[in-house]
Amino acid sequence: MAKHKKAKAKKTKAKKTKKIRARKAKAGKRTKKSVQKPRAATKPSAAKPTFPKPLPRTSLAPPKPMPAPMPAPRPAPHTTPPRPTFAPPSAAPKPAAKASVLPSVPGVQIKGAIGPRYDDILTRGALEFVAELHRKFDATRRQLLNRRSDMQHRFDAGALPDFLPETQDIRDGDWKIAPIPKDLAERRVELTGPVDRKMVINALNSGADVYMADFEDACSPSWANIVEGQINLKDRWAGQLEHVDPETGKSYALDHKLAVLVVRPRGWHLTEEHVVIDGRPVSGALFDFALYLFHNWARIKAAGTGPYYYLAKLENHLEARLWNDVFVHAQEKLGLAKGTIKATVLIETLPSAFEMDEILHEMRDHVTGLNCGRWDYIFSFIKRLGKNKRFLTPDRAVMTMDKAFLRAYSLLLIKTCHRRGAYAMGGMAAQIPVKGDEKANEAAFAKVRADKEREAGDGHDGTWVAHPGLVAVAEEVFRRKMPGGNQLAKLRADVAVTRDQLLEMHPGARTEDGLRLNIRVGIQYLEAWLEGRGAVPLYDLMEDAATAEISRAQVWQWLYHRARLADGREVAPDLFQAILADEMAKVRQAIGPTTYDAGRFEDAIELFTEMSLALEFEEFLTVPAYRLIV
Repeated sequence: MAKHKKAKAKKTKAKKTKKIRARKAKAGKRTKKSVQKPRAATKPSAAKPTFPKPLPRTSLAPPKPMPAPMPAPRPAPHTTPPRPTFAPPSAAPKPAAKASVLPSVPGVQIKGAIGPRYDDILTRGALEFVAELHRKFDATRRQLLNRRSDMQHRFDAGALPDFLPETQDIRDGDWKIAPIPKDLAERRVELTGPVDRKMVINALNSGADVYMADFEDACSPSWANIVEGQINLKDRWAGQLEHVDPETGKSYALDHKLAVLVVRPRGWHLTEEHVVIDGRPVSGALFDFALYLFHNWARIKAAGTGPYYYLAKLENHLEARLWNDVFVHAQEKLGLAKGTIKATVLIETLPSAFEMDEILHEMRDHVTGLNCGRWDYIFSFIKRLGKNKRFLTPDRAVMTMDKAFLRAYSLLLIKTCHRRGAYAMGGMAAQIPVKGDEKANEAAFAKVRADKEREAGDGHDGTWVAHPGLVAVAEEVFRRKMPGGNQLAKLRADVAVTRDQLLEMHPGARTEDGLRLNIRVGIQYLEAWLEGRGAVPLYDLMEDAATAEISRAQVWQWLYHRARLADGREVAPDLFQAILADEMAKVRQAIGPTTYDAGRFEDAIELFTEMSLALEFEEFLTVPAYRLIV
């Protein structure tokens, strides 16, 4: 029986690989080249921030009941100094360079197309630095990923996450993290976004305290997006970050007061397939981290700030230890003082919520705080416990931060952080301004205010927004409810969170509307991601990869357990396929057949369907999707 399952799994994997290669070959014929075209050297003037235009709204009529499907077998407070400022130079930028020629570095192979100014980033010194980190730390990274698989097998067999008995002394100990840098003393509002040139300028000018430049969930990791993102960040510190929109002719430049820049590299699970070192693709995390630090640390230091990072998708304190080891080695290599590099860790996986003290302790010389990554946390909850019917989820719309396991984890994060002198950052408000609809716009702002009122009232030290238009809304709430720069003195001694509370499921129904939403938004986001866009406005929300992950995870879980909807119907493959076809027909009509047919909906539908109907849950959607864009 075991041999039969292994053979079947091997055959299925080979079949999927063949399909992926076929889709990739077909997509390659119609996608644009990844090399950036040279830009005209025009001196810009400041302009108002603009973010991506929302896709046309789909006018959805009340869903018609689908026919019942045939059952199918399924085998301490600081004073705030002035923020670092950088006045753009008066001289016009240099003309765009021709396509680059890269240096040869032993053991390092660059497989991506080489565009203008790529040699500014892929220098000999930078590639040698990346290679050194890869050779020293990649084996440990791969071991830790294997550890995730072992943990998943235990969860699938019925085990549940819990606080670690072997680290009880760390949780009970009286210790604190190193002091917070002065320019991170106030973090009321942090704006997140991808690293394309115009958005970096708009985000730095937005009025937010911090801008998180994202190489992770808000970035489709095409080779061009990654390298050109590094060029943009290097230009920020060199005083050369300017942009002229080729379509509108509008100019963009940096103001004199800018947000503090924090960079989020990719997670440990992602690789950069365009850079191969000693026969293995380099870790995306190490690649993103190393290039930003290597090229910018001197100018960053001269500006009176520091190399700051957000760390994503950590599962446990051993993965935090690896990051800390990377920081220590990098500082020694570049001659930086211990503790120069600082990071905020996203608690966006279920296992990490049980190891918050341990994560802070491992990184105590380099950490500044923890952040509630709410959407990824729900995705992780489903992924880790999805086969256990006890944790069958309701519609994701009812899984809000004020209830059940989400409420418990956010309160525990605040208590843990403040006890250790770390900042407890609130989660994302994904709403965006709704142009031309004042009623809808005010409804969006009201949701943001309510969310931030809860966060500030609970004791968070700041929060995230996804659009510059929401910065002022969030800031007003936090300035009113948090007049000081932080709430570290709010220790929340009244909070005592248990394991059972961290696993308490939200009450609520599963509905056809909820299933339709997951299918529609999941596929629309995935299609945009395959086209190179990581931050996508959909239905008045700014979505990133976490949206697609939670959408397909919930669809998979409902199919796996043959969950029943509120109307009594069973979620089976026939129902899924029928709703998918209906929703995609509506999307095609809403955005227009020409736009739809020219896109990558066929690839997105096929991949989303394969992953939703699979017997085993794929760890990350972005891993097989990445094979379609490399």
